[in-house]
Amino acid sequence: MKLYIDGSWEEAHDSVQLASPYDGRVIAEVPVASEAEVERAIDAATRARKAMAAMPAHARGAVLDRLVQLLEERKEEAAQLISAEAAKPIRTAREEVARTIQTYRFAAQEARQLHGETLPMDAAPGGENRIGYTVREPLGVIGAITPFNFPMNLVAHKVGPAIASGNTIVLKPASQTPLSAYFLAELLAEAGLPAGALNVVTGSGKVVGDRIVQDDRVKMITFTGSPEVGIGIRNKSGLKKVTLELGSNSALIVDKDVSVESIVNRCVKGAFAFQGQVCISLQRIYVHEEVYESFVEQFVKATQALQIGDPANEATDVSAVISEGDATRVVDWVREAEQSGATMTCGGNRDGSVVQPTVLLNVDPKTKVSCQEVFGPVVMINRVSSIEEGIEHVNDSRFGLQAGIYTNDIHGAMDAAAKLEVGGVMINDIPTFRVDHMPYGGVKESGTGREGIKYALEEMTELKLVVINRNREGGK
Repeated sequence: MKLYIDGSWEEAHDSVQLASPYDGRVIAEVPVASEAEVERAIDAATRARKAMAAMPAHARGAVLDRLVQLLEERKEEAAQLISAEAAKPIRTAREEVARTIQTYRFAAQEARQLHGETLPMDAAPGGENRIGYTVREPLGVIGAITPFNFPMNLVAHKVGPAIASGNTIVLKPASQTPLSAYFLAELLAEAGLPAGALNVVTGSGKVVGDRIVQDDRVKMITFTGSPEVGIGIRNKSGLKKVTLELGSNSALIVDKDVSVESIVNRCVKGAFAFQGQVCISLQRIYVHEEVYESFVEQFVKATQALQIGDPANEATDVSAVISEGDATRVVDWVREAEQSGATMTCGGNRDGSVVQPTVLLNVDPKTKVSCQEVFGPVVMINRVSSIEEGIEHVNDSRFGLQAGIYTNDIHGAMDAAAKLEVGGVMINDIPTFRVDHMPYGGVKESGTGREGIKYALEEMTELKLVVINRNREGGK
């Protein structure tokens, strides 16, 4: 692979081998950008920003339309790339590609309807005979830093709205999953995106990430990743805009009046899809004591039926986590929970980077599998006596991305909607639910700002006010 800078593919001075998380085979040579190469990428984005800002909305929409068409034509190739670099089961990878196509389709639509509003200036004394309106203008250069877990769709959530709003981008994809980003650059060049509007540079966070974050020409940073890195970005970014989508230990409340049989499979998918490496993966479940035993029995049975293996196998449900180091960490956290009194009903072991889907009961809320983000195939199930107790447990967290509740009690559902300290509440669904046009983001250490194409466009533009004085004597 080569760096993609100013519309051209450039050899880097250094490179590293990219290995499959599942079996360790080398799948690519990936460039490691130097500070000088990152500087060239920022230079290119800076030079291109005026042309992108001047591009008509219909032209920006047309580029994104063409990208959608190209992705449709090459969607299986895209899914195979994701599966290889991230060890994402191929069926799940195809789901990601389908969502990516939808995300760019939304971006194409939003490009054509980005607008401001008119203001009733005469609502205030002194505003008579004046016209006020607002417009949204692109910020300029957007620095996008993306994670490994959705290497195509989470890139789309940054690149799509940036193009739609007339910005240019310097993209640093995760070190383990750069192939999807380079594939996107290839497609956007074919779709007619001007040279310099998208630049893709891979390498270390300390070199590439810090250079993007600290450069004054970069007007906004949009980042998805860990709270520790996100807080560091905010501290280094100065006055530029920052959108941070950070960690979570997403939780679900199951009330006593729910048909357990109807929700168990949905909950298992929410917990173990892509090995639990999803920002809103279902990690904590609080089940009413009247249905607790039934829920646990059925949940464990469904978990044990999951197929573990090669991500390229069509039957695989769960494969390797992103690295053997992460696999070791996840199992260590499980052992800590057991030592603190938790009961393990299944899983708990690993084979290399493959961690068995693990279900823990009666977990101490102070243990890491409860209070931190596992980012692995582990779920805890604790009993509660009421919705109110469940809400207290959900809120007892440093995170607040999304939460869910299953109940037939409308009052309990509305109490949960009002009291849960999260960015999104899913009623009668798991917290892992997301469609790509909804506002998405959290509170507490789950981040700041919102994604979802329309909402990301608002983050990536500046609001400008224009007031016209129609009084004949301009001094009035």
